Amino acid sequence: MRRWLIGGLPLLLVGFGATWCVGSWLVRGYGGPVPSAVAPARDIRLTASDGISIAGTYRPGCTVDAPAVLLLHPKGGGRAAMAGNAKWLSARGFATLAIDLRGHGESTITDLSYGLHESRDARAAFDWLKVRQRGAPAALVGSSLGGAAALLGDEGPIPADALVLQAVFPTIHDAIFNRIASRIGRAPALLLEPLLSGQTWLRIGVPPSRLAPIDAVARYRGPLLLIGGAEDESTPPVEVRAMFARANDPRAIWFAPGLDHAATAGIETPAYRARLLNFLTRSIGAPRCGLPTGGPPDRTTGTPASKR
Repeated sequence: MRRWLIGGLPLLLVGFGATWCVGSWLVRGYGGPVPSAVAPARDIRLTASDGISIAGTYRPGCTVDAPAVLLLHPKGGGRAAMAGNAKWLSARGFATLAIDLRGHGESTITDLSYGLHESRDARAAFDWLKVRQRGAPAALVGSSLGGAAALLGDEGPIPADALVLQAVFPTIHDAIFNRIASRIGRAPALLLEPLLSGQTWLRIGVPPSRLAPIDAVARYRGPLLLIGGAEDESTPPVEVRAMFARANDPRAIWFAPGLDHAATAGIETPAYRARLLNFLTRSIGAPRCGLPTGGPPDRTTGTPASKR
C-alpha cells in the first residue's frame, strides 16, 4: 500500500495540475475593443459594487420613459454579440443597454465566475437603466452566461419586470459535464467534471452548488420566457424543461428548431424576434411612439413592422 501511494502520488499531482490548467483556460477573460457607438446610441461606463469597471452601449427609446431592455451576452461574446438585437429593439421604440460583463470586451478583464460575480455587473447596469428611463418597466434578456448573471446575485435574481433566459445552464455540474461528454464521451466526463467543478472553492470561494441557476430561477417572480435550442448538447432541452418546472408563473418556454448552443445563445431569427417582441409588449408594454400599431418604423427601410 505504501509503495502504491508513493508511486501514485506523482500521478495524482500531475492529474490535478492538468485539470487546474484546464480550469484556468475555462475561466480566462476575453478582452478586446468594441466598435464605437453611432448616434443616437452612446457608449457608457458603469462601476459594479466591487469597483469593477463595466463598459456598455445605450440606445435611447422613442420616448424618454420608454420601456427598456437590458441585454447580457454569452461567455466570450461581449456586448457586440447582442448589438443586432439591441438595434432591432431600439428600432421598435425600446430603450436598450448592452454591456460587457467583467472579463469581456472593454470592461475590466478578470477571470470568469460563471454568473456569480458577473451578477454585480448586471445589477449595476439594470439600476442605471431604470433611473435613465425614469422608472419605466425594464426587461432583461440573458444569454447563457448572461442569464446566469441575471439569477445568481447574492440578493437573488435581478428584479427585472420581465426576464428572458436563453441557453442557460441549470448547474455548473451540468454545464461542465455536458461540454466534456459532447466532445470526448460520457466516461471521461464522469471523471473530469468533479475535478473541474470542485475548483470553485479555490477560485471564487464558493461550493459548486452555489452556481445553480435552476435553484435561483424559483426565486424570480415576474414574467419569464425560457428559450432553448432543439439541438443544444451543452444545455439540452431536458435541462431547459427542468428549469421551466422550477419557475413560477407566468412563464413560457420555446425551443428554437435545429439550433445548437452557440446559435441559440446568439439567436436573431425572425421566429425568435417575433416571440421576443410579443413577450415584451405583453409583459412590459409597447413603447408609446405615436406610430402605427406595427410599431416604430424600421430605421433601414422606414416601413412599420406590421407591413413588412
